[in-house]
This record gives sequence, C-alpha cells and structure tokens, in this order.
Amino acid sequence: MTSQTDLAALLCSRLCHDMLSPVGALANGLELLAEEQDPEMRARCMELLEQSARVSTDKLKFFRLAFGAAGGFGEAIPIEEAKSVIDALAAGGKRVEINWAINDPSLPKPAVKVLLNLAQIALDALVRGGTLDIGAERRDGAVEIVARARGDRIAFDETIGRALQGDLAQAEITSRTAAAHMIALVAEELDGGLQYKLGEGVLVLGAVLPEPDGLIG
Repeated sequence: MTSQTDLAALLCSRLCHDMLSPVGALANGLELLAEEQDPEMRARCMELLEQSARVSTDKLKFFRLAFGAAGGFGEAIPIEEAKSVIDALAAGGKRVEINWAINDPSLPKPAVKVLLNLAQIALDALVRGGTLDIGAERRDGAVEIVARARGDRIAFDETIGRALQGDLAQAEITSRTAAAHMIALVAEELDGGLQYKLGEGVLVLGAVLPEPDGLIG
C-alpha cells in the first residue's frame, strides 16, 4: 500500500498539474495587460483574466471538497455543494450535458468525496462532449452512487479503473491514478466497494458505501 505521505504528495502533484494552466494564463494575461495600450485589446485581456480566475476558483472548490477536509470529518455535506462544483467544471467548454438524480439534501462526507471523484473521472472521459448522468441514493444503510458518461468517444485509461478496484501495484500509483486510489481506500475503510464498466460509447462508474455510524437515516 502507498504510504499516506506518498499519497498526499501524489495528490498535491495532481492539484499543481491541474492548476498550472489557469494560473499560468493569469500571469500571462497580467503581463499582456501591463504592456497593452489599445483599449479593445485591454478589454479582451480583462475577459481572459476573468475567465482564468473563474476556472482557478472552480478547480480549487472542487479540490477542497474532493480531496480536502471541507466540512470536518464525519460530517454530512449538502449535495448542492457537490452539484455546483461539478456543474462549474463541466461548463468549461466541454459540451457536456449533466443530469442529476439525487433526492437527498445531503450525503456523508466520504460519499461526497467518492461521488465528486467518480464524476470528474467520467467528465474527463468525455473528450468530445456528451452526457453525464450522476445519481446517488440511500438504501439499506448504504449510499449507492453511479456516474455514467455517454458520448461519441470515451477516453478512459483502464489503469484508473484498476485503481478504483484496488488492483494496482504500488509502483503503478501515480499522480494520474492517485485520486482513484484515494477513493478506493475510502471505500475499503467503510467496507464498501467501487467498480467500473467500459463499453462502446459509455463508461459506468459505481460505488456502494455503508454509511458511517451516526449518519444513517
């Protein structure tokens, strides 16, 4: 098993990798703005700066919920928070339609972490756009989660699928598979499980997570 220190380092690498582009765009935009005198071009620079700032904020909100300790440990998280961060990520020019099927107003924090990470994996697979269906429900003391990506092209590295199922060797765990490995550990700690199925034009990711004591009902 990857040590907690190594896993934290890999997740930090993932965060830095994902933040490099929008933050770099901010720096470049500020340099251009400082040199540009044409009012029309300055207005265009401001638009690009606002866009990069929005993308950076959306990504940080996602990482806070998906990887961090937002809400404290063992707390229930409002499902609207999860919806807002995924909807924001999908709005970044991916041409993805998201359908939500979650009736509960909140879910246990571990379930929200798993849901967010499964949703992002499914979203990343829709490289040419498509539909992302996200559902979750409480049943018999457990939370069942599904994220289904449908599109003309599904780009999915099955190494990530193996990480979800806990089948990766330690040497194969990288910053690319760290998030999947993390939620596999979350599921294992709760005596739950994750699974995936890849077909023609569709990727289905699922989880069953027993609810933490004190949060059932």
